[in-house]
Amino acid sequence: MNSHSTKSALVLGTALLLGGVALCAPAPESRPRVVVLSLDQMVHQVSAEYIIRGIKLANDTQADAVVLELNTPGGLSNSMREIVQAIFDSRVPVITYVAPSGSSAASAGFFILLAGDAAVMAPGTTSGAAHPVIIGGVQIGKTMEEKIENDAASYIRSIADKRGRNSKLAEEGVRQSRSFTEKEALEGHLIDAIASTPDDILTKLDGKTVQRVNDTTLTLHLAGGVLERHLMGRRERLFAWIADPNIAFLLGALGLACLYLEFTHPGMIAPGVVGAVSLVLALYAFNLLPINILGVLLILLAIGLFILEANVTSHGALAAGGIVAMVIGAMILVDSPWPEARIRLSTALSVTLPLAVVIIILMRFALAAQRRKVVTGEAGMIASIGVAQTDLDPEGKVMIRGEIWDARASGKVLKGTRVRVRGLDGLILLVETKPDSG
Repeated sequence: MNSHSTKSALVLGTALLLGGVALCAPAPESRPRVVVLSLDQMVHQVSAEYIIRGIKLANDTQADAVVLELNTPGGLSNSMREIVQAIFDSRVPVITYVAPSGSSAASAGFFILLAGDAAVMAPGTTSGAAHPVIIGGVQIGKTMEEKIENDAASYIRSIADKRGRNSKLAEEGVRQSRSFTEKEALEGHLIDAIASTPDDILTKLDGKTVQRVNDTTLTLHLAGGVLERHLMGRRERLFAWIADPNIAFLLGALGLACLYLEFTHPGMIAPGVVGAVSLVLALYAFNLLPINILGVLLILLAIGLFILEANVTSHGALAAGGIVAMVIGAMILVDSPWPEARIRLSTALSVTLPLAVVIIILMRFALAAQRRKVVTGEAGMIASIGVAQTDLDPEGKVMIRGEIWDARASGKVLKGTRVRVRGLDGLILLVETKPDSG
């Protein structure tokens, strides 16, 4: 009995000891969570809203870091500054990363790259060429250009200073439009590391102390982190797709063609609805893009030449001039120094040629309809040809367009004689003998 009690006590003691050890053991640490965003298009209002929303999500969910992948030709200054401000305001550290290999963070992308708490580039990437570009084809004068350049230079110096980077070299990217490879940027202390993948970033930056905009420092603990890629929502993807200059031009041309069809053939409704929606979407996109006024004027001139071609015998000269004007107008419509942000020649030609044909054909149909003699109502009966069904002396019956009418002639007309309507007296046709009747 005592032996059994002793064994029970030993078992109970062992269980309590193991339970105590389990309670005192530290809980397994959770892996760092990193939100990944991707800017692989122009910097404009839509892309800025997506990035700002992604950074806010990382802050609200208390992520350990944000990796902002950059592959952009640049874009609008206002949208770029909104992104930079969101990075500065973030409690969660933001790592800017030019990737994948072959990518570039040019112009506005250079500002965003330097704004990150840590800046990284993948092998075979470039960044820089951030000299401000005057959009819209407007001549602003040398003094104003210098002011804009000085403002951009001071802004990038401020960004570099806040992050403890080489502000002098950063300024050269603005004033001299210098572009830097990843090795040049690292050697020049513009970036913090070169990494091939986001996972590589987490390993290389683990334990690194970064300088925050409020002059404090923060040590990154990212090794073994979990990457959560946050993509654009459906609405953002739709508007970003519409903001592509080529898509915007297609929508604008479709809108003009459909509205023109509705105006020349009233009552069809469907072309009017499609045209209105397409034109509104195109105007939304052009509002986000740097538009050249000269390009707009050339496109309007082209449409005018197409309309004239339908009304004037030019043997195709006006149509050819309109095609040239529209193609050139489309090519310079989006005033951007980056080929990726302009309308392609293939797009300009594929839109211009069908649009020219549609406008010219529809206009000719409309003009032909206006010139065609009225064939209904009182006016439509004038000059109609018929045959006397009875003798007219002076009244009788005539057949016009398969119908029997009462008729009156100024003299006697024999049955079977061809007559022409010269007027109406109520429901009585006033007729005369057709001269060429035989």
